Order: sequence, then C-alpha cells, then structure tokens
Amino acid sequence: MIPFLDQSYVPGIGFYIAALVVAGIGAWSDWRTGEIPNWPAFAAILLAPIAHIIASKAAGFETSKALVEGGISICGALLCALIPMLLYSKDAIGGGDVKLFAALGALCDPRAGVELQMYSFFVAALIAPARLAYDGKLFRTLQNSLLLMVNPFLPQSKKRTVAVEMMSWLRLGPAILIGVAITAMENWRR
Repeated sequence: MIPFLDQSYVPGIGFYIAALVVAGIGAWSDWRTGEIPNWPAFAAILLAPIAHIIASKAAGFETSKALVEGGISICGALLCALIPMLLYSKDAIGGGDVKLFAALGALCDPRAGVELQMYSFFVAALIAPARLAYDGKLFRTLQNSLLLMVNPFLPQSKKRTVAVEMMSWLRLGPAILIGVAITAMENWRR
C-alpha cells in the first residue's frame, strides 16, 4: 500500500487547534504590522513531524508507520510551499505567507494543507475587491491588472510600466486564518 494514500491515521483535533493558533498569530501580526513573524512558522515546521510521529505511536501504529507519518508531515510542508513559492517569486505574496503555508502543511496532512490553501486564496479573492473599493483603489487596481496582463503581448513601443507605488497589497494572514478555520470545521465533522 502507498503510505500517502493510507487513510488509517488522520491528524487529530490537536493538530487543527495548533494550526489555528499558528495561523491566528500570523493573522494578528500581519493585520497589525504587515509582517508574519518567523518563530511560529519555524516552530511548527520543526515540531509538527515529531508530533505526528508521537501521535501515531500513541494511536498504536508501528514505528515504521509512525516515521512515515512524520515524513508525510514534511511532505505536507513542501507541497503547501510550492504554489506560494511560485507566487513569491512573482512578487505576488510575501515570504511570511510562504512560511505560514508550509507550517500549516506540516501540521495538517497534505490533503488538508492544500484544502486550507485553496480556501485561503478563495477568501482573499472575496476580500480583496471589497477592501480595494473601501480604500477607493478598486478601479485603479483593475486598470493596473489589465495592463499587467496585456503588457507581455504588446510590441515594445506600446508597453507601459506600472509604478510600484501604484500597486495594491492585501494582507493575506487573515484570509489564511479563515481558510484554516473552514478546513478545521470540515475535518472535525468527518
């Protein structure tokens, strides 16, 4: 049997509570300062595989299966960092968001990590237009977005640049917290 497809071990409620705490710290800090601190993300990335090993051993699994669960936690961190790293390389999100997603992938299983990431981006897509409209930047941001999409296809003489100060940023931390909460509620019901 392929270990990643074995559904006999499911992270317990404690892992979702830890994910909510880590995401909550990240959301609060991001909301207040615009930065997500390193310490909760790095602590989760380092401690989650060990916690998964201990939890699976406590659930009665053999040592080899427990070690696989620790490896799955590491894979969850790597998998949940892939898309955010791509977005970070395009300067679309910050490095703190990438670390937070990796930490949440380590705490939750890879499936739940990808699920919470999907919910987080969906919530951000809902919040962004409302926030931009509230700030009076919605139409300017739409214009800049259209320009950024069309620019690569224009001849060199017609290309225009968008000044950095004209770009809009959305703090993703609160959306990540909401994504974790939705995923946790769905998985608690199962």
